[in-house]
Amino acid sequence: MSPAYSITFAVLDIRPELYAAAPALSARVGIAALADEPVHAIALRAQVRIEPNRRSYTDEESAGLVDLFGPRERWHDTQRSFLWMHCATMVPGFSGGAEVDMPLPVTYDFEVAGSKYLHALRAGTVPLIFLFSGTVFIKGANGFAIQQVPWDRDDRFDMPVSVWHDLMGAYFPNSGWLRLSRETLDDLSAYKSGRGLLGYDDAVRELLAADAREAR
Repeated sequence: MSPAYSITFAVLDIRPELYAAAPALSARVGIAALADEPVHAIALRAQVRIEPNRRSYTDEESAGLVDLFGPRERWHDTQRSFLWMHCATMVPGFSGGAEVDMPLPVTYDFEVAGSKYLHALRAGTVPLIFLFSGTVFIKGANGFAIQQVPWDRDDRFDMPVSVWHDLMGAYFPNSGWLRLSRETLDDLSAYKSGRGLLGYDDAVRELLAADAREAR
């Protein structure tokens, strides 16, 4: 942007969207534009990253993070910022400042690093950083003018872990999702049917119980 034009962003809150068609969070973003002319619109985008080294972890939480970061003694080298999601929204016209809700679509797929990380947390906050980008539409000499959001517009926000657990509890009560290969799913289905079990959860529990008995 030109030196005469400045725009900043701040994440004010993140809350669950409990009545959406699919699991989603909503980030309330405050916007301040220091310019004489009003903003006609902003095509706003954000890359949302998790910064795991900005918080501490209990022994129970660290056990759930081994797949992501390895044993705790290696975390100094392995705990790096990683991508959680990309999101976008259109900001309507305003002068001076505005607030907008930015939808954050999420997944409970345990093969996704963000879901695995969040599932392991029990309390405290999730250390996030929003890296903002996008296109600002303002008045120009021949109508509209277009300027890009500066590359260094970012904001950190510590989201309560309870926000994530409340969302997942609303959409997937006491459950989660795992992706299996077709062959594994066929074998598990045959095992379930052959033993007259009611569901896949029962089949997996029976297999785990049998493994525990053999280990003793």
